[in-house]
Amino acid sequence: MKLLLANSSAVLLYVFSAVSALFMSSCEGEPLNAECDIVTASLSGNVLIREPIIENDKVTFIVKNGTDRSALAPEFTITPGATIEPPSGTVRDFTMPQTYIVTSEDRKWHKEYTVSASYITISLQYDFEHVRLEETNNSKFEVFYEVGIDGKETLTWASGNAGFALTGMAIGKPTDVFPTYQISDGKSGRAVAMTTRLTGPFGAMVNKPIASGSLFLGQFDLATALSKPLEATRFGIPFSRVPLYIKGQFKYIPGETYMELDKSEATKLRPVEGKTDECNIYAVFFETTPGMEYLDGTNVMAEYNQNIVAIAALTPEERTATSDWRAFDLPFKYRPGKTVDMEKLANGDYSITICFASSIDGDFFCGAPGSTLIVDEVELICYE
Repeated sequence: MKLLLANSSAVLLYVFSAVSALFMSSCEGEPLNAECDIVTASLSGNVLIREPIIENDKVTFIVKNGTDRSALAPEFTITPGATIEPPSGTVRDFTMPQTYIVTSEDRKWHKEYTVSASYITISLQYDFEHVRLEETNNSKFEVFYEVGIDGKETLTWASGNAGFALTGMAIGKPTDVFPTYQISDGKSGRAVAMTTRLTGPFGAMVNKPIASGSLFLGQFDLATALSKPLEATRFGIPFSRVPLYIKGQFKYIPGETYMELDKSEATKLRPVEGKTDECNIYAVFFETTPGMEYLDGTNVMAEYNQNIVAIAALTPEERTATSDWRAFDLPFKYRPGKTVDMEKLANGDYSITICFASSIDGDFFCGAPGSTLIVDEVELICYE
């Protein structure tokens, strides 16, 4: 389980914290009927490859190759009493992203959504040069995204920064306080850095005192964060190529003192003598089926998971400290009996996730505060 769940620890903590904080704020006087969210989204006809991806301010429809995107009429369910403009079911040209405004019932609040309809086209090279600032709880943090040769965004990386902002520990510059952030001195240009952080009094109160820095391809599901926390982490994005291996460059400096969760301690942490933290880098290529459009923290590399086709991962010997840039070149090892169905591949029935984490034991809220993993020049090599 250590290897299987390493990347989801920070995400689970952040999601739990975010939901708890939002619940508390609503109890303390949030106006009634103030919600202005898109809850569900759909497109008529057999054009979707999988369920729409609904994020805080963005909805993404992944449509089959060849779908005419110039006249789509998405339908939305929104929070009770709210209104959406233009109305649900309006025909629009989705060859470019479209904007929708959701306004709360009391008319005091509104949210702008960017809605897009995309084919399965993502970058195969990841240089971590592009970030944008987002804000939660008056704390600004960085969100990583990649662009194609046309300069347009091709994918957005997921991290737990938004949730960490609600722990009360995110006071200061993003590079100083958040678990996932950009640095200027990468292997070439900028790079992504991930640092294991303490989560402060709130984290200790909920027995989640450490957050591993992490970055991955996928999304969060806040709705199940409290009832089924391991299932709240959704790994994977649609992928229409056959991966051979993943390569890149990394540095890793473990924190000074490895700590493990101990609920009897006031800080909920206990030092472990003689143990050194380890990082984690891995990728999973898998088939999507009804009910398993994503992997989660319970099954991301589980031996019993029949949807997994191939995995690429650092070995224990490679997950060690290096102050100099070290190359990794990880072949995708196919599970026994697994092959790629080319018809399913063309239909969008496969996904991939890539995961980085600064503490491999982070799912157990164990690791060394200060452990820092830096990654740059990542590339997926695929069959032509």
